[in-house]
Amino acid sequence: MTLRIYNTLTRALEDFSPLEPGHVRMYVCGITVYDLCHIGHARSAVAFDVAQRWLREIGYDVTFVRNITDIEDKIIRRALDNGETIRQLTDRMIAEMYRDFDALGVQRPTRDPRATDYVPQMLDIVRKLQDKGLAYQAANGDVNYAVRRFAGYGKLSGKSLDELQAGERVAVSDGKRDPLDFVLWKSAKPTEPDGAKWDSAYGLGRPGWHIECSAMSCALLGDTFDIHGGGADLTFPHHENEIAQSEGANGVPLATVWMHNGFVNIDNEKMSKSLGNFFTIREVLQQFDAETIRFFIVRSHYRSPLNYSDVHLQDARAALKRLYTALDAGLNWCGSNGVPLPDIKLSEEFVDAGSIAAAFAEAMNQDFGTPEAVGVLFDLVRMINQGIERLKPGAATDLATETELGVLRDALAHDVSMLKALGGVLGLLQGDAKTFLRAGSTLDEAAIQAQIDARAAAKKARDFAEADRIRAELLAAGIVLKDSPTGTTWEAAS
Repeated sequence: MTLRIYNTLTRALEDFSPLEPGHVRMYVCGITVYDLCHIGHARSAVAFDVAQRWLREIGYDVTFVRNITDIEDKIIRRALDNGETIRQLTDRMIAEMYRDFDALGVQRPTRDPRATDYVPQMLDIVRKLQDKGLAYQAANGDVNYAVRRFAGYGKLSGKSLDELQAGERVAVSDGKRDPLDFVLWKSAKPTEPDGAKWDSAYGLGRPGWHIECSAMSCALLGDTFDIHGGGADLTFPHHENEIAQSEGANGVPLATVWMHNGFVNIDNEKMSKSLGNFFTIREVLQQFDAETIRFFIVRSHYRSPLNYSDVHLQDARAALKRLYTALDAGLNWCGSNGVPLPDIKLSEEFVDAGSIAAAFAEAMNQDFGTPEAVGVLFDLVRMINQGIERLKPGAATDLATETELGVLRDALAHDVSMLKALGGVLGLLQGDAKTFLRAGSTLDEAAIQAQIDARAAAKKARDFAEADRIRAELLAAGIVLKDSPTGTTWEAAS
């Protein structure tokens, strides 16, 4: 099966083939580190984490670069407001970013370059653009890109120059020849701290926002690489400007495939700091566990809008609990009956036509179709539950031959291992099942077990009223008992 990816540049699903056989070079626009990350950042981070996981799973070596913007107007203002240096602020916010991303199971990129480490490379691009007549220095000292001199401007957003509006309307008096022109190098202001200024052929200043990604991506991945990703809000002007800068300077396409994840909506309105309708990852983690947040993101397609609400997260938690419940039941049955779990090699399973793994691979190969892939996990849940029922004492399997029973046991063990393995591709189901299911309980585990033992004794003595009383008492305390042929287990009610 061939991986197909939706390319924003061509507005079509395309068969994916890296420029270098066996090796994928991918760049994703990262975070501007002046504050805690919000749920929109989580959506992008998880979306491209899943993409790079899948690329590796199907056999590619992946060089994954995700930049860090550590110089920008908001950073300068925040550092000044806090009475700290820019470096102190950005170091602290980078650590907080990784605290959140690590919690969400987002794997670290191959490289996470900081913009401030690539100023010489940015200035080199500016020089090339000026030499080619695509950039000019204004009277105020800024160096601007002459948008109308780049023939391909607008090809990513699909708009003509006449239709486009500048990301920020700028008057000619501000030094720009055209409102669509954008700044490559900002002349330093006397009020800006030393950490926000670099010497250059254009005088003291600092880079514009867009130039950093052109410099870092090309320096680390080459002038042309395979995949460029980011949020849909970056399509214009950021990514459009990246193309103009990089291709204007180097004369070759910047990226073969452009991927963009959808917006996060709150009450059907795009989440935005400017609107004040945003939630930090840290805030959401106070209400929901990290894996539930990840599952909430993954079960929607990365290009679709993600509708955030407590109700949707509660539903995600309930659905994830179903997965863990089946995993726990399967592990318990196999462990109690001495049935070993097979070592699943997914690369082999994916090519087995008609298998559950092949269905998962088919979903993921269709533009990283995580909703369909999650559906395959629930197919496995049904198979595991059915397998346990068929193997219960008193079931029809009592009449089967030992060979037939062996096949059923092996099938169940295979399905349990497969659920965990396929979940791992999405960054799910890698924790201890019982720990997940029991999270939120306020009762001591030993006290709960004592009640379970007392209930078992009551049932043995045929005191069913007492057994029911104990069950009800535990339920009132938020503890749900689960009876099975292997014994009684418990989980938290919520």
